[in-house]
Amino acid sequence: MERVALVSTPWPLFSRPSIQLGALKAYLKSEFPDLKVEAHHLYLKVAETIGYKLYGVISERTWLAESVYAALLFPERRKEIEKIFCREIRGKPDLRKVDFNTLTSEVRDVSDSLINSVDWKRCVIAGFSISLCQLTSSLYFIKRIKRAFPNLPVVVGGSLFAGDNIKGLLEMFSEIDFVVNGEGELPLIQLVGHLKDSRGREEMPPISGIVTRKAEKIGVSVSFWQMEDLSRLPPPDYDDYFHLLKTFSPQKTFFPTLPAEISRGCWWRRPQGTGKYAGCAFCNLNLQWDGYRSKGPLQVVSEIDHLTRKHKTLSVAFMDNVLPVKTSREIFARLGELNKDFRLFAEIRASTPGRVLESMQAAGMHEVQIGIEALSTRLLKKLNKGTTAIQNLEIMKHCEELGIANVSNLILRFPGSDHKDVEETLRNLEFALPFRPLRFVHFWLGLGSPVWQDPRAFGLRAVFNHPNYAAMFPPDIFRSMRFMIQAYRGDLGHQRKLWQPVKKKVRAWKKAYAEIHKGPSRAPILSFRDGMDFLIIRQKRLNAKTLTHRVVGTSRAIYLFCQRHRSLKRILVRFPAIPADRIVPFLRMMVDKKLMFEENGKYLSLAVPVRPKK
Repeated sequence: MERVALVSTPWPLFSRPSIQLGALKAYLKSEFPDLKVEAHHLYLKVAETIGYKLYGVISERTWLAESVYAALLFPERRKEIEKIFCREIRGKPDLRKVDFNTLTSEVRDVSDSLINSVDWKRCVIAGFSISLCQLTSSLYFIKRIKRAFPNLPVVVGGSLFAGDNIKGLLEMFSEIDFVVNGEGELPLIQLVGHLKDSRGREEMPPISGIVTRKAEKIGVSVSFWQMEDLSRLPPPDYDDYFHLLKTFSPQKTFFPTLPAEISRGCWWRRPQGTGKYAGCAFCNLNLQWDGYRSKGPLQVVSEIDHLTRKHKTLSVAFMDNVLPVKTSREIFARLGELNKDFRLFAEIRASTPGRVLESMQAAGMHEVQIGIEALSTRLLKKLNKGTTAIQNLEIMKHCEELGIANVSNLILRFPGSDHKDVEETLRNLEFALPFRPLRFVHFWLGLGSPVWQDPRAFGLRAVFNHPNYAAMFPPDIFRSMRFMIQAYRGDLGHQRKLWQPVKKKVRAWKKAYAEIHKGPSRAPILSFRDGMDFLIIRQKRLNAKTLTHRVVGTSRAIYLFCQRHRSLKRILVRFPAIPADRIVPFLRMMVDKKLMFEENGKYLSLAVPVRPKK
């Protein structure tokens, strides 16, 4: 039987099958029932070999991940590459005892064994899905396979290659025959169909979404070809991942997380008006999509029910860049009706309504990554997030109330940020202290992002490939290719100094939050109990006595009304019998005590109920 090999190399999260391979395999099988499609999750076997803990630490750090296979790909550059690895492990206790030579030797042996375990000569084509942290590993496997099987057609695709950076890849790596620009299903069907019928004897006709070396030479424009309707997609096929996992010893088996998708693209990445870039300024995650599409609620629920029943696991991670606005509540309400004890993860926007978050929690949402990025509204405007600091604090509070772990980021050192952004961040951090701490991340310049496309608008003088790539790749490749991670000349030194107080405060926040939550009680740091005509607000403090506040009568009603952020105008309309000169001083007092937050005449109560509403 003719077969297609779909390949995912290190370093994705080992505890999840590849959704790219799963989706492509399922679609290929639906179109070619007589074709054997094999999905090779090579990264899982590498993780099992070197140890899950070590693999996990490396997979979370781009330069560590890329340096391991770079040393195998270009052994003549090993010394320079090892310097990058050693620099990156500095100050990381988990990696202190790791020897680079031993690690690369172990990785080489298991990789070569994996290559030898596949019957490549029977394959019509080998397809590689390449995302962040998979560049050097994919190139290593492709080169080794093509050396042994030079007539095997190789196609690559994934988020790492879109548009302009495809040309350099085809120029520098002759082992790659085709590149998919954007979504893979429709282009791959046409490509496989041609190779399957002609066995390579006929000249390849032009295929939308497929870039060839010949097309690049004659200057054919790079196009997309994607599905208009996601309802045509069958559920992802993860059988190969689970079959591989079953071959491991009992000590090395685990319950994987199932990746799922509701949508593709980003509805926020749309034209924002004349001269305004689309989407978040730092983001380059959606270059492989054109527009935004989503599956219907019944399809989503049916797929998750099917996958969890088939693979007997209840952890599900939604891989969407942004969830659909109109159908999210229905999707999670229907998931809740399955009465399965799900453990769900999703990335969501800070503007997600509270009622949707409640449906998510009822369905089993355990952890979310919210697109917070900043606690300064001035900076959020520069980031083009379309949200405000008070919205960010509100959803952080709701996560705390609902018991949903919020693992969101705070971006530091964004080009063009100034002392006013930092001052506003420091002020607003004081009000965020009752909630789960954010993780600070340093801004990095992504190829194709709005900042990269218009650097001068953000105060950058020049953009270029990150110098780490110059150490990993030979000079001709470094000069000819555009890599995903870019570097720049601008105000980086100034930004490092500027954001130092925020880093210090976030570290203190993390320490205080952990210290206050020590012991058997996991009660919120700032909470209230409702006496129906009065509230008792409890405010825990680090190394200080817990403060207790009583709020009575109309003051209680106002505080509860502001559980969602409200403008002063709305508060006055809601309580017409109380004059403004009595309401405003109360609000100011609550802000002074850090029991409420105020921004541009809007107020948010920060305490969460001890007994969440049902």
